[in-house]
Amino acid sequence: MTEQLKTVPLNDLHQQLGAKMVPFAGYVMPVRYSSDLEEHHCVRNGVGVFDVSHMGEFIVKGPKALDLIQRVSANDASVLFDGKIQYSYLPNGKGGVVDDLLVYRVSADEYFLVVNASNIEKDWNWIQSQNTEGVEMHNISDDLCLFAVQGPKAAEALQSLTEVNLSEMDYYTFVKGTFAGLPDIIISATGYTGAGGFELYIPKESAVEVWNAIFEAGKELGIKPIGLGARDTLRLEMGYCLYGNDIDDTTSPLEAGLGWVTKFTKNFIDSDVLLAQKQAGLANKLVGFEMIDRGIPRGHYELCDADGNVIGHVTSGTQSPTLSKGIGLGYVPLASSKVGSEIFVKVRERLLKAQVVKLPFVKPTV
Repeated sequence: MTEQLKTVPLNDLHQQLGAKMVPFAGYVMPVRYSSDLEEHHCVRNGVGVFDVSHMGEFIVKGPKALDLIQRVSANDASVLFDGKIQYSYLPNGKGGVVDDLLVYRVSADEYFLVVNASNIEKDWNWIQSQNTEGVEMHNISDDLCLFAVQGPKAAEALQSLTEVNLSEMDYYTFVKGTFAGLPDIIISATGYTGAGGFELYIPKESAVEVWNAIFEAGKELGIKPIGLGARDTLRLEMGYCLYGNDIDDTTSPLEAGLGWVTKFTKNFIDSDVLLAQKQAGLANKLVGFEMIDRGIPRGHYELCDADGNVIGHVTSGTQSPTLSKGIGLGYVPLASSKVGSEIFVKVRERLLKAQVVKLPFVKPTV
């Protein structure tokens, strides 16, 4: 039996705009409107809008809300203040990752969680299974649309639609304010591109009106709709993990480079397992690499040593539009993980030379 694909509320609008629609994370989503290359450069150098309304949103509230978040997430949410956002992940009790997510602190007793589209039900069930103290939880994923307005000109494009001073907002903070005439809109200085910008959480019934207002406001700056194709090349240039590719239920978050959001100053699910792993030393590491030989690394391609022995595999790979060369992420043994290490990507039985580099591949503009 094939799963019934969901559509985002603006599905018809995207088709009118000429988007190529494809299945992604259980939804029909716009992958591109013009070309991936054109859309990528539009965001890196100007401003573009992604409809990422497939993402999931939960509200967690009550006097024990923080306790629940501290238990299920690896980062330390106690350091958050009202209006601050934190990147974190949910350990799965077996040393792997349920999902990565954003934690927004609305108030001391209320948090807003943003999770990946493919994991909405899984994450909800997992957090509920740990909710032993009756914390109030609401899954509002179907009530909201999410527009990511990204690029160095994003603040300029949006400023006429709100009294919030967008250029003064710090990265990973949010405010609730009036936007395009609508009250209490979450305006979040976040994104998945490294190009700067904002993510806007809009009530579903106002989505078309707000989308049109954004495009009218940004018209003179050349604002364009952007698909998932460019979203993937933009995030990969930053070395950002994609759940299901670079991290999943079988990958160690420490090997994936998520040690910086793993806080052993508190007890959380798997904290003992992960601490033991850290103390014993990691076997593998997720690294970024650039192609030296011509070729494009793709997911699941084998990574080899100079003798052709398989040492790992590519988890994400593409041709970088900014660098005009192949780039990728992949797990390799610690001995092959140092910056400057030579590794080989197996493409159609040929070994193509690549080099481990420091992430990100492209310097972020935020």
